[in-house]
Amino acid sequence: MATHLQFTVNQGLATLAFFGVGVNLVLFLTRVLQQNNADAANNVSKWTGTVYIFSLVGAFLSDSYWGRYKTCAIFQVIFVIGLSSLSLSSYMFLIRPKGCGDEVTPCGTHSTMEITMFYLSIYLIALGNGGYQPNIATFGADQFDEEHPKEAYSKIAFFSYFYLALNLGSLFSNTILGYFEDEGMWALGFWASTGSAILALVLFLVGTPRYRYFKPTGNPLSRFCQVLVAATKKSSMEAPSRGREEMYDEDKQGKNAPGNTGRRIVHTDEFKFLDRAAYITSRDLDDKKQGGVNPWRLCPVTQVEEVKCILRLMPIWLCTILYSVVFTQMASLFVEQGAAMKTTVSDFKIPPASMSSFDILSVALFIFIYRRVLEPLATRFKKKDGTKGITELHRMGIGLVIAILAMIAAGVVECFRLKYADKSCTHCDGSSSLSIFWQVPQYSLIGASEVFMYVGQLEFFNAQTPDGLKSFGSALCMMSMSMGNFVSSLLVTMVVKISTEDHMPGWIPRNLNKGHLDRFYFLLAALTSVDLVVYVACARWYKCIKLEGKDEMQDMMSDDENDTDSDDYEEPMKDSKV
Repeated sequence: MATHLQFTVNQGLATLAFFGVGVNLVLFLTRVLQQNNADAANNVSKWTGTVYIFSLVGAFLSDSYWGRYKTCAIFQVIFVIGLSSLSLSSYMFLIRPKGCGDEVTPCGTHSTMEITMFYLSIYLIALGNGGYQPNIATFGADQFDEEHPKEAYSKIAFFSYFYLALNLGSLFSNTILGYFEDEGMWALGFWASTGSAILALVLFLVGTPRYRYFKPTGNPLSRFCQVLVAATKKSSMEAPSRGREEMYDEDKQGKNAPGNTGRRIVHTDEFKFLDRAAYITSRDLDDKKQGGVNPWRLCPVTQVEEVKCILRLMPIWLCTILYSVVFTQMASLFVEQGAAMKTTVSDFKIPPASMSSFDILSVALFIFIYRRVLEPLATRFKKKDGTKGITELHRMGIGLVIAILAMIAAGVVECFRLKYADKSCTHCDGSSSLSIFWQVPQYSLIGASEVFMYVGQLEFFNAQTPDGLKSFGSALCMMSMSMGNFVSSLLVTMVVKISTEDHMPGWIPRNLNKGHLDRFYFLLAALTSVDLVVYVACARWYKCIKLEGKDEMQDMMSDDENDTDSDDYEEPMKDSKV
């Protein structure tokens, strides 16, 4: 129990640190570094995308060489160094004159060295957070024993609470830190983030004696390539008459056979061309007699199935990218839209970035609704009519539907904001009389969609990847966010270029009152609708991974579900190292 709580608290503190920088980064770029709205939104999207690109680096090192514990520790240290560097450079160089960066006091110009120091710092943060994130989720899941029915069920609950901790951590940064940064106290906000990251690192290291460890299984990229090369070399060979019985099986060769990276995967009929990598030829038999199998000519069935698993995941993964385009608007255009609305209540000014608190509250509410209401109902129907209940694929589809509604809501709000806006303003923050609280529905809908999409993704990719590629599965979830940010940046650039032809102000000008941000939101709603149709087709085609010996365990889990409180952690894992 204590170990599982450590992972969730660690995630909350690390997220507080990360969003203490990320949530107001677009305003830092416009107010402190004097960038325009489109450039600032693009730079934030590229930076956020890079964070998730680095998740692949972390996943590769974890699965191949370092293991999850060492990878988490090293990248958290890099994260702390990046935050410390940003805090120092902001305090010493960037926030000049002192107190600048609010809505009133402009900051001065900055030298090339100062700008370089800033970008070096935020990309160190990107490297540290990106390399750490996919591994901490997988390392936390490692603490549950999948062979134990109740612990396997609690592992599913862990992902929900892990994502809740992520959002609760960002709640503090979006409200308290967001307020101080909006008032120009950027260095204070960054130092608070640094302190939170240090606490997260210390908490992680304190739990070292109690963790359950798994050894890295070797380079997954080479295993993937070995299957492709071996299958290509045997492209002219006919299939054996008895199917898998005549294919190379690592269990018959012993546990130390090449390619043995975990539990055996049931053979499937998709991508039959790859099965040729496991066909045994006379040359393979000769190689074996001479001292060993050549892994570039002969691969075990489970290794072939690993490649098939990844190929089957790709269409689903591609369909999640456009959702991430919608999600990333919360950190960029939603903030700029909010800044152009009425942000005062009496004498209190609401920081536009703090509106994402409603997203976090929505996440917490819908996690509770899902785990306490929807999941128990689905379990009852599952037992009555034999259906599968709400699967991860169902949940991701629901997330796409809610994301479409969020973009429609944002577009409608923008239409009314423009209706009550002063189009002749020079400094247009707060230039519309429409209250910023009209953004609550779009933030709340995004939060609801996250519970279905991102929590579903975490569970789906962790469950559907082979044992030797679990961190890669979590990295796929983050890569979806990364590609979403890059696609968002590309889409904004294209929209600005096309909409500013013939000397028009465009859809997203510096003065939003002269633009049509509503059209951009409606464009995203239309694109996501098309993506939903493609996703449904891919989900119907998808075949889940099947591990030998796991089907019986899942039957046991089904029998125990009535006796299991879905959001209670089970008894602690035994202290063991594998």
